[in-house]
This record gives sequence, C-alpha cells and structure tokens, in this order.
Amino acid sequence: MLDTLRRIVQEVNNAPDIRSALDLMAQRVRDAMGTEVCSIYLRDNTEERYVLMASEGLKREAVGRVSLGFSEGLVGQVGLREEPINLEDAFAHPKFHYLAETGEDPFHAFLGVPVMHHGKVLGILVVQQRDARRFDQSEEAFLITISAQLSAVIAHAHASGVLFEQLDAHEDLPSFHDGQPGASGAAIGTGVLLFPEADLSAVPDREPEDISAEIALLDEALVRVRQEIRDLAERAKTTLGAEEQALFDVYLRMLDRHALPAEVVARIREGQWAQGALRTVVDAHVHNFEMMDDPYLRERAADVRDLGRRVLGQLQSRSRRRITFPEHCILLGDDVSAPMLMELPQENIVGIATTRGSRNSHMAIVARAMGIPTVVGAQNLPLKKLDGKELIVDGFRGRVIANASAELKEQFQEIIAEERHLQAGLEKLRDLPAQTEDGERIRLQVNTGLMTDINRSIERGAEGVGLYRTEIPFMVRDRFPSEEEQRLIYREQLSAFAPHPVTMRTLDVGGDKALSYFPIEEENPFLGWRGIRLTLDHPEIFIVQVRAMLKAAEGLDNLRIMLPMITSVIEAEEAQHLIHRAWLEVREEGVDVAMPPVGVMIEVPASVYQARALAQRVDFLSVGTNDLTQYLLAVDRNNRQVSDLYNSCHPAVLHALLHVVEQAHEEGKPVSVCGEMAGDPSTALLLLAMGYDTLSMNASNLLRVKAAVRQVNMGFLRQLLNEVLAMDNGEVIASYLDLQLTKVGLGDLIRHRKAA
Repeated sequence: MLDTLRRIVQEVNNAPDIRSALDLMAQRVRDAMGTEVCSIYLRDNTEERYVLMASEGLKREAVGRVSLGFSEGLVGQVGLREEPINLEDAFAHPKFHYLAETGEDPFHAFLGVPVMHHGKVLGILVVQQRDARRFDQSEEAFLITISAQLSAVIAHAHASGVLFEQLDAHEDLPSFHDGQPGASGAAIGTGVLLFPEADLSAVPDREPEDISAEIALLDEALVRVRQEIRDLAERAKTTLGAEEQALFDVYLRMLDRHALPAEVVARIREGQWAQGALRTVVDAHVHNFEMMDDPYLRERAADVRDLGRRVLGQLQSRSRRRITFPEHCILLGDDVSAPMLMELPQENIVGIATTRGSRNSHMAIVARAMGIPTVVGAQNLPLKKLDGKELIVDGFRGRVIANASAELKEQFQEIIAEERHLQAGLEKLRDLPAQTEDGERIRLQVNTGLMTDINRSIERGAEGVGLYRTEIPFMVRDRFPSEEEQRLIYREQLSAFAPHPVTMRTLDVGGDKALSYFPIEEENPFLGWRGIRLTLDHPEIFIVQVRAMLKAAEGLDNLRIMLPMITSVIEAEEAQHLIHRAWLEVREEGVDVAMPPVGVMIEVPASVYQARALAQRVDFLSVGTNDLTQYLLAVDRNNRQVSDLYNSCHPAVLHALLHVVEQAHEEGKPVSVCGEMAGDPSTALLLLAMGYDTLSMNASNLLRVKAAVRQVNMGFLRQLLNEVLAMDNGEVIASYLDLQLTKVGLGDLIRHRKAA
C-alpha cells in the first residue's frame, strides 16, 4: 500500500493541470482499492455546494453538473462531521440522497472521507461498491491517508482560482492568492521571479529573445558538462571498479546531442528559453523513471536530475542575461531575504509576495521598514506563471491578484492614491511633538538597519534610533566585518541622528537570522544558541563589535548599547563586564569617549519576571514585543500553521507589558518598546497609557503614530487601557480597540490593521 500511495501521489503531483490531477486521483484510487466507484466532490463556497468534479464509475456526463448542498446527502454529512462515514448499505441511511443523474442505483457500500487543508474542508473523497459490505479498517486508513496527501493539490487549485467555473482556465479571468499581510499598503506592478541557482524546480517559463542564442548557450553548457563528467570518470579510475565506472559512460550517452539535448533543443524551438526547456525535459524523464516498478530503473531518476542540475548550473554561470527590474516591480519568490532586498534596485520595487514566511518574519519587518507593501506565506502562489505578469499586492488583506479586471484595478489605484494623500497630510506633523491633547509627551524613535533608513527616518522627524539592528551589516557579507568596517557603518548612523540617541543592539543572530559563513544547525533555533548567548560564547566577536561602536561615537556621545535575548542577571553582568573592558581598551588607545548607557531587551518571559532586578543593574530597558509575544504564547511567528495564534493584544502580553513598565519605573529607569506594537497606532496608544517613555518603530509608521497621539487625551487612554485589561480575549481586545479609536476619529490611521 505504501508503494501504491507513493506512486499515486507522484503521478498526481506531476499532472499538467487540475482536471488531469482529479481524474488521475479518481482512477488510481479506484484501481488501488479494487472498488467500482471513486468520486471527488469539491466544496464551492460561493454556491455553498459540493460539486462532483471527477469520477470513475459514475456517469461521465454528471461530472461538473451534479452537486449537493453543504448539509445534503451523505457527502454533506461527511463535510459537516469532518470525519469518515463508512456504511454497509448507503440506501438505508436516513441522510442518503438519490442522484439519478449519476447512475449510482446499484452501489450499496459507501466510504467517504473529508479532504482537509489547514483545518478547512476542501472536498469529499468517496468510494462505492455494488455489494453491501463495510469497508475494512485498512481500506479506510488508506483513503484517509491519500486524502491527506493529496489535499495540498486541491488547496493549490483553490488558491489559483482554477476550480469550478474557472476549471477550463481562461487566462484572462482574475485569480486571487491568499497569504498573510506582511507590510500594509497596496501596489500594482510587474511580477519578477527571484529563483535560486541550479534549482530546476524553481526555473520559470520564459520566451527566448533569440532562439539561436539560447541553443548556442545550451551547446556551450553541454560541452562543459561532458568534460566535467570525463574528468570525474578519470579521477574515479583509482577508486571504482569497472562496473561502477560504466555509469559515467551512461551519463555521457544521455548527454549525446541526439539524446536529452535534442529534446531540449526542440522545446527551445517551440518558444521556450534554454533553462525552462531543460526543466521541462528533465522533469518528464524523472517522472517516467519514478513511475517504473523496477527499483533499479526507478533510481535512475536521480541520475537524470543530477545531470539536469549540472547543465543548468553551466547555463546560469555563462548566461549573459541579467534580471531586469521594471519601473514598478513586484518581487516574487519562495522567500526574499533582507540581504537580497538590499542588493536590488529599491527605487523600482513597489511590492513583494512570497510563498513562505509570516507577518513577523525578519524579511517582513524589513519590508515594513522600507514601506514596501508585502504579502507573505501565500503557499499556493503559482510563482512561475506570475513571472512577467501585471499583479496587485494587497498588503492590507494579505492577497495577491493576477489578471485583475479594469474595475478591480481602478479600485486599487484609488486605494493607493488615498494612502499617498494620507501620508502627504501627515507630513506637516514632522516637526511637531508627539504630545497628547492634554500635554503628555512621548518620544518617537525609529528602528533601523539599512542605510536607506536614515533619510526616510529623518524626513519623518524621528527623535533618534530606538533599535539599530547591527546584524544586517553582518548578514550581507560572506565573512565577519572587521572592526574598522563596523566603525565606519556605525559612525554613519550615529552622525546622521546626532545629537539624538542611537541605541545599537549587539549582534543578534540565530533563530530566523542566519549568517552563511557561521552556520548554526539546531533542532529548535528559537530556543537555541542565539543573541547574547552566542556572543558571550564568542567574546572576541562581542568585544570587536563594542570597540567599533565606542570608536564610532567619539565626539558625538549619542551611543546607547542594548543587549538582546537576556534571560538572567548573570548574562547582563557578564556582558557589562566585557563592555567595560572594551571601553578601557579604546580609552588606552586615545579614543575620548564616555562610557555609554547600557540596557537590555525584555523579550522572554524570564526577563519579564526579572525586570526589576535587571533595572537595578542597567541604565534602561527596552521591550521587544515581537519575540516576547512569540515566547509568551508559544507560537513560532514564522510558522504559517500557527501564526494566526500570534496576537500582541493577548491578555497575557498586555499584562506582561504593564508589569515591565511598572517595575522599571519603580527603579527610576526609562523603558521603551521597539517591537511591532510600537508602530501600530492602536497598540501604540495602549503603550502610552501604560506609561512607556519611548516608542521605536519603522519609519513608515512614525507619522501615523504621531497623528494618533496628538488626537487623544490621557484620560480617554487610561480608561481604554483599564477596559481592555479586564478582557480575557485577544481578538475581542483588538476589535474593541479599533472600534473605540474609530469613534474618536482615528479610523483612517488604523485602517491598515482592520483591513488586515
């Protein structure tokens, strides 16, 4: 059964379109189980019905025409109960609904299982048999297993908008692809797919600019790969026997001009660029080998795949083609890292859409800092098909739209214009203080890490930097930056914002922030070797960084040093000792700089409950609400399966935040927030009511927050805080906040959150 299951899954995944996939699924399941009927009903939420979309055994003309309501018949019962129904005689069941159009008169035995994805019913998989009998446990288990394995195929089709009336795929129909809001805003532009090198599966379809040039590129690549194989064969003579060496001859025969390459050339002549043609041919051969019963022949799929990667690598290394970025560019990819963003022409990028990540991933945070509307975690985004197409990125709702109608495009153009108008209206607040109507003042700072953040932050009237992410200069290199390289980078930040303070967080890697030249392999990186733990274990890295910071601050004296991922007083004291040592060293070298204030980040539950003890030992506290929320709620913010549970308005988070600010103030120490809550006008006002001294956020949110602060008074905010602290449901708290703030005229400022 396992072997059968594997083959069915492979065959269905390799089907050219959803109709073929559904038909194959029905055929193979019926054959594997030896039943007389296998049918697939898919859920149409618009019509609120289950539609028969494929069947082996029922009348062909019924497919696509017969349907059942959500609570109708045995199919509806399977969907309602979200569990299998196994009946010896379906006709005897009170919920049996006879469908004459299907010709199901003679079939008594019935087994139906739900097809589910992310907790939602997508359809029902049914097998039937003439004889009145109950399907046994192994048959039921098989159908449940194949349903679970194949649910992703159906989910992808749902998201791609190719089901029901769109099953016959009219290219000009709009398609909607849902993910999560990564950065608010909307954008219209041309999709540009960023795909990794030497990864056949990631290569998109593209028309060649010059067919002859593409064939020439292929020929050059083949010459180099053949030579590469010959060199490998020569080296293998001393270690492999004659039988094993013969494999290299097989490779060379496959690379013969009249073998695989001839098929690739034919594809190029049909209008496909060399890389896409290679992918198509290799995929077809891999599929054929994988379907073979003979284990030896099945393993040859790996050889074809390896050859394909080798040829692709040569094609990509020699290709003179560079990705061109149109004026309004939507970046597409499985993932788009922060370093990748910095290497691209940022003036052309108007939106980002990825199949991985979540709202709180590092990339999404950087996108918000850059003010680029972003959708993340759109798992079913058909990246290859969207390359070069006009797209709409809806960062409010978390949706990517392709083939938008003229009316839909016009709606989004109006939204984009409204956002620009709102931002222009906020510009007049730049030089005004963040002060409530009754005179309560709060300092608004920015989170930075990119050089491009500097101008954007100053233009919006930032009063300093509450979080400078020093890891970003480390992430864009292929080695640790030297002390002097770091000094120059830090000096630019400190000089730009002087005399306002700049809070520099010491190196914070690990978790979702990796260094290619310092790999960390862990089962659970978010609970592993990261932040201060790593740098205390490598004091040579820590001291070099602190020395660079101190030297950069000479003559400016606006440096503040912040320690990440502190879980105990001991860690804070050990880090302070190293900072003091670095300070003495640079003083001895003649650098005239005062000892800077040192603070810690509160981002794990342990530090929440040691807030007072930590405040006694350091100069300030700063709460990182992103990680604190993650750890308090035990929710991996990058895991789309559970990211819906991530909620900064959760009562546990709000009470922890209140506890921290109260404890810090009892010791007379200032406390700030540098997480995403600070940049959301709704939660920023709650933090102001709690008594936080400083809020630090992405520059793109600063004027929104300032506008919100200037339109309320502390009496209203304290009453609002008391009301939400008495609530026990985070979703209710978030909705109540939006409602109350809309009532006092802040609806436009919080629209991005309500839309999301």
